[in-house]
Amino acid sequence: MRRILIVGAGRSSAALVRYLLEKSYEEKLKIVIADIAVENAKKLVQDHENSEVIELDIFNLIERQEIVKQADIVISMLPARFHLEIAKDCLEFGKNLVTASYISKELMAMNEEVKKKGLIFMNEIGLDPGIDHMSAMQVIDRIKGQGGKMILFESFTGGLVAPESDNNLWNYKFTWNPRNVVIAGQGGVAKFIQEGKYKYIPYHKLFRRTEFLSIEGYGKFEALANRDSLNYREIYGLQDALTLYRGTIRRVGYSRAWNIFVQLGMTDDSYVMEGSEQMSYRDFTNSFLPYKPHDSVELKLRHYLKIDQDDVIWEKLLELDIFNASKIVGIKDATPAQILQRILMDSWTLTENDKDMIVMYHKFGFELDGVKKQIESNMVVIGEDQTYTAMAKTVGLPVAMATLDILNGRIKSPGVQLPISKEVYDPILKELENYGIRFNEKEVSYLGYNPHNLGA
Repeated sequence: MRRILIVGAGRSSAALVRYLLEKSYEEKLKIVIADIAVENAKKLVQDHENSEVIELDIFNLIERQEIVKQADIVISMLPARFHLEIAKDCLEFGKNLVTASYISKELMAMNEEVKKKGLIFMNEIGLDPGIDHMSAMQVIDRIKGQGGKMILFESFTGGLVAPESDNNLWNYKFTWNPRNVVIAGQGGVAKFIQEGKYKYIPYHKLFRRTEFLSIEGYGKFEALANRDSLNYREIYGLQDALTLYRGTIRRVGYSRAWNIFVQLGMTDDSYVMEGSEQMSYRDFTNSFLPYKPHDSVELKLRHYLKIDQDDVIWEKLLELDIFNASKIVGIKDATPAQILQRILMDSWTLTENDKDMIVMYHKFGFELDGVKKQIESNMVVIGEDQTYTAMAKTVGLPVAMATLDILNGRIKSPGVQLPISKEVYDPILKELENYGIRFNEKEVSYLGYNPHNLGA
């Protein structure tokens, strides 16, 4: 039996584990899951005879290295900051490695040593990053193979609530790490290029610079820029493209309302608020408003941010209960961002019967035989339940498929890498279609710069 070691059994691991267990008989696999909290891992494997669950503290060097040594390949589903320790073990003991996370500078610095040992350290092979890379490169390579010249590429992804579970005014619920949602966009400026012009959006303006897109059967969405869209210009071979823009998808109206929190300072994670443990939601909101003892908190907020009483934004704020004097934060030494997350989790946590939805949208502009053309491509995935969510499927399945392709020698090129080569993306994208993860593609009239898109 070939041992596949999965380190970490969080929410994104469910579909990964199910896929590998289903393949374990024909592929002769032993699926070993190591986690400090073993109960969730045990639920995932359900006493499957080709599984093993090990309790592991990843900071226990001796135990960690022992289980890595026994593995034929290692998957790290840990938070990104812990991948490096696993990677060092894999390099030392000659094991291939797969992660769904962005390649860190520290990991990239290991590239030459990884190549010398003939190892494959595959990263960015989840959803975004992952499916976005593979689906984009498949079309870009096809266009270039026909002699076309890329002049535009836009790509957006969103983790949202499925239409049948969309029952709040924000049209949003937490489908992944809530903290990442609250602090999204901070720590830098959003940077992209549009029609040959470099564009920069500072954090305090990010949520008021959106562009719109429509997906047949699912309606209208808005997209806001990611931190640095130019990171993949060279990797994707788009050095000559006049437009390169990557971003995040939300339902229309979300960003304008979220901007209220940004303007108030509620998303700040850089300082602690005194007395946060006993603070009410109303006190928290009032903390960011001018001192006017004769005005209510509601009135102060509306005047401060010029929100009319009949504005839908006001209804959205009321829905979140941010003026409730009875609800207590209950977190000691909390930052504003931590308190806001606590408040939002009351309203935005998925219930037992809720389903999530992943939406991905690409736009390719190119010139072929002197004619400008445009292709739009989109993918929508709906989750099964609260275990096999759309997020778990779109993150876990590509990881599992890449792992098996490496183990079986179908992926051969060594090094620290991401899935942008044909030997990686073609078979994985084809197999993903069997699991309902497929792209709908159509050619449309070339639009190029569109002044009606606010992102321009």
